[in-house]
Amino acid sequence: MFWKKGEKYILGNFWGEYELQNNSVNLQDHLEHTLMQFIRPLKKFGQNYLTDPNILRKIVEEIDPTVEDNIIEIGPGLGALTEILLKKVPSITAVEIDNRVGEILRQRFKGIELITEDFLKTDLNAIYSRNNKKLRITGNIPYNLTSPILFRMIENNHIIKDSVLMMQIEVAQRIISKKGTKEYGILSVLLNYFCEIKLCFKVSPNVFNPRPKVWSAVMHFYLKENDMTDQEKKTFIQTVKAAFGNRRKTLKNSLSNSIFKEINFEDSGIDLSLRAEQLDIHDFVVLSSYVYSQLNEKNKRNSL
Repeated sequence: MFWKKGEKYILGNFWGEYELQNNSVNLQDHLEHTLMQFIRPLKKFGQNYLTDPNILRKIVEEIDPTVEDNIIEIGPGLGALTEILLKKVPSITAVEIDNRVGEILRQRFKGIELITEDFLKTDLNAIYSRNNKKLRITGNIPYNLTSPILFRMIENNHIIKDSVLMMQIEVAQRIISKKGTKEYGILSVLLNYFCEIKLCFKVSPNVFNPRPKVWSAVMHFYLKENDMTDQEKKTFIQTVKAAFGNRRKTLKNSLSNSIFKEINFEDSGIDLSLRAEQLDIHDFVVLSSYVYSQLNEKNKRNSL
């Protein structure tokens, strides 16, 4: 394992012992380089460690953390971003599924509250309740989990202030796409409804270990104030998903093959001959409100 002993950092156990004197000019660089030799990113976790210090600094500049912030980092890995964040704030919560790096992170950073589990299972309300401050979420997130993480953010929008996330450039482009384009879809509608969105900058594959096949982008999501009830939010998300269920078909066909197939949409106020990608966000709000009212009426009839 890894631990601090006196004036030395010790790397021991299965890879032997490696010592770094604290008076070394490039202690941190040597330390991270050494750790990367023994802890390889795992494909099953979608790990691509970000290694470029300039990109890391730009991410922290975009976050612009303050000492009062309630920050969650998703997937800190060996702590490259964590280290810079903890120079700005006294503590952060880090959620890391990879058990191999847990002890390393705890030993390296005094200000880290480490949760060793899948972020999708993390109780965000519990973290919020520690000081009742809205969460600020950041991380270089696994490409294969981007959509579930973004949906988790939407579901918890009432306790999240903002998120600064690294993701695949293709996903970022879909998120900011406009109606009528082939990229416009579920993520475009939902995220632009719940968030103000900024594409901060693009990131080359060359700054990761291992090197991915595609470019990445850092996105900043500012969660909007929203007075939807949980049920209204659930209905809105379900309505958008149902509308895009068959992209090449009209709304009438898509909705008739969805979980809302028993609802008559003729009086919804939306042209059912259109396809989902031809609707703007306001149209989806109208459609969702109609679904919500129809479901309520059905529940009232069933309760009689």
